[in-house]
Amino acid sequence: MSGTAQIGVTGLAVMGRNLARNFARNGFTVAVHNRTAAKTRALVEEFGGEGSFVPAESAEEFVAALERPRRLVIMVKAGEATDAVIQEFAPLLEKGDVIIDGGNAHFADTRRRERELRERGIHFVGTGISGGEEGALHGPSIMPGGSAESYASLGPLLERIAAKAPDGAPTVAHIGPDGAGHFVKMVHNGIEYADMQLIAEAYDLLRSVAGYSPARIAETFREWNRGRLGSYLIDITAEVLAHTDAATGRPFVDIVADRAEQKGTGRWTVQIALDLGVPVSGIAEAVFARSVSGHTALREASRGLPGPSPRPLGEEAAARFAARVEQALYASKIVSYTQGFHQIAAGSEEYGWNVDLGSVAAIWRAGCIIRADFLDRIREAYDSRPGLPSLLSDKRFAEEIGAAQDDWREVVATAAREGVPTPGFSASLAYYDALRAERLPAALTQGQRDFFGAHTYRRTDRPGAFHTLWGGDRSEVAAG
Repeated sequence: MSGTAQIGVTGLAVMGRNLARNFARNGFTVAVHNRTAAKTRALVEEFGGEGSFVPAESAEEFVAALERPRRLVIMVKAGEATDAVIQEFAPLLEKGDVIIDGGNAHFADTRRRERELRERGIHFVGTGISGGEEGALHGPSIMPGGSAESYASLGPLLERIAAKAPDGAPTVAHIGPDGAGHFVKMVHNGIEYADMQLIAEAYDLLRSVAGYSPARIAETFREWNRGRLGSYLIDITAEVLAHTDAATGRPFVDIVADRAEQKGTGRWTVQIALDLGVPVSGIAEAVFARSVSGHTALREASRGLPGPSPRPLGEEAAARFAARVEQALYASKIVSYTQGFHQIAAGSEEYGWNVDLGSVAAIWRAGCIIRADFLDRIREAYDSRPGLPSLLSDKRFAEEIGAAQDDWREVVATAAREGVPTPGFSASLAYYDALRAERLPAALTQGQRDFFGAHTYRRTDRPGAFHTLWGGDRSEVAAG
């Protein structure tokens, strides 16, 4: 059996196991390995009938089972565990072999690993994989980075196992060098955070202000899913809201503790956006909303603070309000994607990746968590104008968000008046207004900075940097 496997997977937790099964189901011979050999044996015993597996109990056996150039997928916990696996396997590999990291690694770690392995002649491909355990088995969206040479070897395998978009295209593309794949996956998850927060705010408004029950809101979301908001997240939201807890007979959403957890990729998105100077306020508010939900002691200590109590509307008024919420959700969703794609463009420029934004939108059309009908239009927008500075610069999206803005503003105003927190809707609207403003109050901020720190400022009427002698005669001098 030596050298017969086209691909190998080490790390057989749920994601790794399902990815290995996906390769096998698509006709590839797959070498499988796990630190605990019992998991390797269990996979073959339970799923061996799905395809051709080559079990290996040692690193040496695993590498020997792979045909050249060897392609080895690592599916272990990001961080030190990934480094440990690389250190175990790299000495056993040869020039031209490929190590693929399919975990949620920080892109800076991926850049470091790619550089170190490149010096040894080994290709390292940091690969974003989205779709959860079901996607890993049935077809995920795949975002590989690394060298063009490594993709030439790996691409045909990934294209076979990836999800297929409505037009039949596989949802995988070479994103760019070194850490580009993991960077794009990170931003994907940031958009996912924002999307989920916006949906949660829409639910909260429909329940608190419109007075709808979870079951009624589920029907509303099912209706929205048949229109322009059609997406995986809207679809599963309806399923969650329609579910009844078997133990209590109550709506499932009412028996779940209101503390949303996070694994870190959303937080990374915001941290890196700050480093790049890219405004991702909607994504940031989604991350902070999860943080607020987790501070239960702080929330309990604040329950007595004064504020309004929402007053449910009558049936006709509730229906009108629900239509406004749909507009606000759609407009805010556009802003989330606008911010995410801006961050990808900024990262691409900073690190010299030359990421094709239209291609990113194309591979997000199926398989991934944020797959949505309007991603095809995002792809078209970037394909028709590769230098598009913002999704809001696209005529069609600009017209849609313009048509939604009155209802959007009314929803945010109603939320503030009724005391319903909508950080995502509010931040997205503020971002939209900041972009469209003729002038921002940043001029005053810069004046303040010059006053207390002599940080200088630029004028609107002539070039150069200037400083006002605030502690003296307040005359202006040119800055060196």
